[in-house]
Amino acid sequence: MIDTFRRHPIAVGLFGLILLITMFSSVIVLTEINQAVISRFGKPVRILGAKQAGINWRIPFAETTILIDKRVRDLDMDKQQVLSTDQRRLEVDAFARYRVVDPLRLFLAARSVEQAEQQLKPILGSQLRNELGKRPFASLLSPEREGAMENIRTGLNRLARQYGVEIVDVRIKKADLPSGTPLESAFERMRTARQQEARSIEAEGQKRAQIIRAEADADAARIYAAAFGKDPQFYNFYRAMQSYQTTFLTDGQGKAGQTNMILSPNNEYLKEFTGR
Repeated sequence: MIDTFRRHPIAVGLFGLILLITMFSSVIVLTEINQAVISRFGKPVRILGAKQAGINWRIPFAETTILIDKRVRDLDMDKQQVLSTDQRRLEVDAFARYRVVDPLRLFLAARSVEQAEQQLKPILGSQLRNELGKRPFASLLSPEREGAMENIRTGLNRLARQYGVEIVDVRIKKADLPSGTPLESAFERMRTARQQEARSIEAEGQKRAQIIRAEADADAARIYAAAFGKDPQFYNFYRAMQSYQTTFLTDGQGKAGQTNMILSPNNEYLKEFTGR
């Protein structure tokens, strides 16, 4: 054997390299997060790592390993334009979370996780548009959409089972009005509605203020009338004092000032200065 190695070192080395590559190709190391479908010439023959991780074997060059992630994965959806029941448009950015529960079915339907995701994206978009299109615009921006998300998850999960996939959750990342003219029109409608509401509240406030002021004036007149009826002389004296204060001590605007008047001592207006 040594003589053979000496005579043909290149052939022996090449044989050893092929043997080494064959040994390494026969070993499959699966971690806790992976499982594998072993296919022989394109036909699945067994599932590895479904229950536990470890070292496994395969026939080199004849069997192929397709690794499948066992963890919960995210499926991002392209932005979708949703038309609500009141004919308003909304751009929705959503995602789904899923896990593979049947690797054999996934392999038969899509061959790989990446291919399954590509086929699930349009299904998610269709389910999203169908469900949100049944609701008014206001409900899409409120907590009421939680019920819609559950309906989308249920419908999507029913379709995703044919790929061996279970949908764990569906969520909306962002919901905005379309940019450009539709967005500006929506803002203008919102601004007009708020201005109308403000004018309505202001008019109602002015109306109530007038009613309160009229009721207060009526109460004051009634009180003055009652006081005049009980003691007319005191009422005349009180009104005269108020008039004197307004005329002689202020400038008519509530500020202290100086007023010059020329009146006869016997003037009726100054009778309270002369005493009774």
